[in-house]
Order: sequence, then C-alpha cells, then structure tokens
Amino acid sequence: MDDDLDRVLTAVGPRLRALRRARGVTLADLAEATGISASTLSRLESGRRRPNLELLLPLARAHGVPLDELVGAPPTGDPRVHFRPVRRHGMTFLALSRRPGGTQAFKMIIPGALHDVVPEPKTHEGHEWLYVLDGRLRLVLGEQDIVLTPGEAAEFDTRVPHWLGAADPGPVEVLILFGPQGERAHVKART
Repeated sequence: MDDDLDRVLTAVGPRLRALRRARGVTLADLAEATGISASTLSRLESGRRRPNLELLLPLARAHGVPLDELVGAPPTGDPRVHFRPVRRHGMTFLALSRRPGGTQAFKMIIPGALHDVVPEPKTHEGHEWLYVLDGRLRLVLGEQDIVLTPGEAAEFDTRVPHWLGAADPGPVEVLILFGPQGERAHVKART
C-alpha cells in the first residue's frame, strides 16, 4: 500500500472518534443508527480495523457529513468557495457573501442556552440590518430592549451600543446584512 493511502486510512479512526464525541453520541447510539456493531465501531476508531466503503458510507450518513470529510480527502481543485461556519461566543456565523469593502451577508444561529446571558452592548463602525428567520431574538439597542419574532426586521447604526441574543431557551436564526458606515438599504418598491 502506498504511503499516502496508508496515511489517509490511519487518520480515519481518530477523525471518526472526534466527530462522534463532538456530537455527544455514544458508540451504542451510533451502532443503532448505522447497523454497525459497537465493537466494530470501537475497532475502527482505535485503528485496529481498516475502514472500507461498507462501513464509511453509513457513518457519513449518520453524522450528516460528506464521505470526503470522514477520510480527509485532499481538495479536488473545485474552484468554488465553500464557506465554513465560524463559532464565536457560542454563536454560529455563516458568511453568505465575500464582497470586500461592501455589504456583507451572514446567517447567525444563537443557541437558546445563551438566553440568560447578561447583555454587554458593543459599538463599532457600520450599519446593520437584521431579519429573524426562526426563534425569538432579543435585541438590546441603546436604551431599548426589544424582542423580534420570525418575519420581523431591524435596522440600526452600529455606533449605537447593541447586543443580540436569544429571548428564550429556543435557538434563533437571523439573517444579517452589515455594511460600512453611511451605507443604507435602498428600497426600490413598496407594496
């Protein structure tokens, strides 16, 4: 077996273990979801069993990840940009655009576990537009403490102290447009 293939296969076990543990799944749970015995899964994770497609395909499906991610396949030269979520302060941000210097679009997911965090409003240069997709968003904006629900939007100058969080134990999904100072939304039509 060539060294590159051997290196890829050797790295699969630790990658499988890390993925399972990061998701808080037990070997028994994973065995039930995949139909692969817990002992086989344990041997795969420890490197005592070589991975094969019959084992990796159900594992990729159970974890909801592409097979390439399980085996750490090298990039194939795909020219498209694949945005990766970024986690900050317990929240997940997914960049939806990459226009340097212009308006940036993000999807933000705030876990409900953060609903009881004491707000610490911050300021920075720019202008922000929010649209709540799901859940209840708590927006502290200056002296105002507002709860926005799905379908509601807010627009504000980010030099005003502001803070975003979950209003209750449920998660919140928000679309955010952030633009440089002075840039405002231009409405072309109203119904």
